[in-house]
Amino acid sequence: MPKNSPVPSRDETARLAEVRRCAILDTPPDGAFDRITRLAVRIFRVPVAIISVVDHDRIWFKSRQGIDFNQIARDPGLCASAILQDDPYVLTDAAADPHALANPLVSGAAGLRFYAGSQLRTRSGYNLGMMCIIDYQPRSIDDREIAMLEELAGIVSDELEMRLEVRKALERD
Repeated sequence: MPKNSPVPSRDETARLAEVRRCAILDTPPDGAFDRITRLAVRIFRVPVAIISVVDHDRIWFKSRQGIDFNQIARDPGLCASAILQDDPYVLTDAAADPHALANPLVSGAAGLRFYAGSQLRTRSGYNLGMMCIIDYQPRSIDDREIAMLEELAGIVSDELEMRLEVRKALERD
């Protein structure tokens, strides 16, 4: 977690209100976010990169590369577990993690094995979702790569905050 980031809030009701305040759910695809996920696929040499937002009962994908669907059930989603953490969430081999095996993307035909994600944290300390990378093979990730993933998550978070500020300014005018 970058040193100046606020501590994440554990208040789920307030977190969901923050998700609504950001007004990002179910918005159309967006070139800026799609560039970030395309870049993540290239930087980390993974088949899948996702910008997710964790809603009440689903995990919605604002941007995705390498998968065809745009949402999954929240439980037992890996992003739903990851937003509860203070630091990046890494599973080098999801098939070896009992909690992850409950996820059909891990235990089912998709065969997800590697997951690494950094929280999309608002200035007020709420984790809205994740900037995550996925592979179908177990793999490791080093500190330098984790730092790059955190930077990408920071760019996404900053973009979300900037869009919210622009929307507020337009509403005032």
